[in-house]
Amino acid sequence: MFYALEMSLVVLERLAAVEGRIRLKSRSLAGQLADASESVALNLAEGRRRKDGDRRRHYEIASGSASEVTVALRIAVAKRYITEAERAAVEVPLDRLRALLYGLVR
Repeated sequence: MFYALEMSLVVLERLAAVEGRIRLKSRSLAGQLADASESVALNLAEGRRRKDGDRRRHYEIASGSASEVTVALRIAVAKRYITEAERAAVEVPLDRLRALLYGLVR
C-alpha cells in the first residue's frame, strides 16, 4: 500500500463534506479546491510508476497542490463559507499528507 496515496483519498473524503457548501458561495474556489485535491492523488499515483527525476517532479506537483488545498480552505473559513472546525477536520489528514510529501521530495 502506498500510504501517501491512501492519505490523499482520506483528504478527498473529508473535503466531500464541505465542498458542496463552498460551491454554493463560490464556484471558482470550489473548483480550484476540487482540482488541487484531485491533483494530489493523481500525481501521487502517476509518480509512483515513474522513474527517478520524473517521479520526484510528480511528487513536487502533488506537494504544491496540497499547499493550494490548505490555502483554499483558509480562504473558505475567512469568507465564512465553512467553519474553523470543518477546516480542521480536513486539515488533520492534510497535514499528515504534507509531511509524507515532504519526505518523498527530499
